[in-house]
Amino acid sequence: MRKRVALAGFLHETNTFAPTKATYADFVQGGGYLPMSRGQEILERCPGVNLGISGAVEHAEKAGWEMVPILWTGAIPSAHVTRDAYERITAEIVNGIAAAGQLDGVCLDLHGAMVAEHLDDGEGTLIARVREVVGPQVPISVSLDLHGNTTRLMVEQADLLVAFRTYPHVDMAETGRRAAEGLSRLMARGKPFAKAFRRLPFLTSIPWQCTFIEPAKSLYEEVAALEAGDIASMSYWMGFPAADIEECGQTLLAYGETQAAADKAADRLHASIMAREGDFAGKAYAPDEGVLEAMRIAASATRPVIIADTQDNPGAGGDSNTTGMLRALLRNGAQCAAIGMMVDPAAARAAHEAGEGADISIALGGQSAIPGDAPLEATFRVEKLSDGDLHATGPYYGGTHMNVGPSACLSIGGVRIVVATHKAQMADQAMYRFVGIEPTEMAILVNKSSVHFRADFEPIAETILVCTAPGPMPLDPAALAWTKLADGMRLSPNGPTFERIRSHQAMEG
Repeated sequence: MRKRVALAGFLHETNTFAPTKATYADFVQGGGYLPMSRGQEILERCPGVNLGISGAVEHAEKAGWEMVPILWTGAIPSAHVTRDAYERITAEIVNGIAAAGQLDGVCLDLHGAMVAEHLDDGEGTLIARVREVVGPQVPISVSLDLHGNTTRLMVEQADLLVAFRTYPHVDMAETGRRAAEGLSRLMARGKPFAKAFRRLPFLTSIPWQCTFIEPAKSLYEEVAALEAGDIASMSYWMGFPAADIEECGQTLLAYGETQAAADKAADRLHASIMAREGDFAGKAYAPDEGVLEAMRIAASATRPVIIADTQDNPGAGGDSNTTGMLRALLRNGAQCAAIGMMVDPAAARAAHEAGEGADISIALGGQSAIPGDAPLEATFRVEKLSDGDLHATGPYYGGTHMNVGPSACLSIGGVRIVVATHKAQMADQAMYRFVGIEPTEMAILVNKSSVHFRADFEPIAETILVCTAPGPMPLDPAALAWTKLADGMRLSPNGPTFERIRSHQAMEG
């Protein structure tokens, strides 16, 4: 008999320190995700796209499930999800599942680090509401981002939580498939797995979480190796270190045939991570220092030197409009350089009104009121215009069609700038090409991204540098004004410890 399974998704990574909140309209538009999709639209839009829902649907088709697609939506990382957006989307998902009739299982594609204006645990609350309408016997399986701040409520309310194992996240669809396969096992066995949940006592900086480098590379190899025999599923979440909630941080979770097996695997991985705590570190440059180093390397290089503008990463809540790295390029006379994407709707509109070949005097970027940042007032040449349609075929976006709104290539000095209307993380070479910039022909590329860009740009890079121009996502989590974090959490590997009492005293003072 065919299994009847509801599918839904609601994705957002929340930087509670970021300048701009996620509204319902942001979820409708989708940013770098698919636009908001309902029912059959989900099944039509997700094939071939690197998203958890895509892998889940692929498995469902092979397994012969009767799929009941409800709603799938995602918005690019930002500050809190507004109450209106959270409640409207959650209600539609929960009501849709409640109205679906008899179900054998529920498969959810979530992020794991969603914070709404009115509640700190977006995913835990959603899963709990789904559990309330399906009852205790219907298994719920969830695919989650590697950056999930996995909570005790999520673990309690779901039967299976499955995390990405790559950063850049080239395995999003694969994770959705693993979550769906796990749901098949749960439906067949008729009882839950034993589970062992562990929390790590330190935060890590986003760039040093990359699974292309150590220590994450070896740790995730161990995660995969542990998933064998009596261990049905093994997950390790790096956490998203910019969410001011008590349960922010790294976690791991083992599901096993027995509690003893789950505990043994969880304890082994916990010990491995703790032994590598001090290895979560790397070299970062100040803006001028980084540009000068890039220029030095580029003088004899045959491929582009790539700079990560990590503190204005829209994939971590930035608005992708700070001007620090652009100013450093201009100040140091960089040539054959490009930066993207600068999200500035007014600048894009001015470029379209002026037309290709025109010179426009505008104040570009700098609208997020970031300390140390400001709009760049200058005259720019409009080199090329675009309606914003692009097809991101690299490993991270994995074939996603997106529209970033009216866009342009502006140039000044030896620098070309990708200017767009809507936010999307610079993680695909197509995001330069759609405005006429061939990334492989540039000497220096400055990407507003921390790690995801590596999936498509590392193969063409001479080297990659990380720079820290002013932005809303500090490289060091210790630089953030924490208030709710768990007492005793180290704010960086082997770094200072957060003490809530001292934090409240500082605020009152």
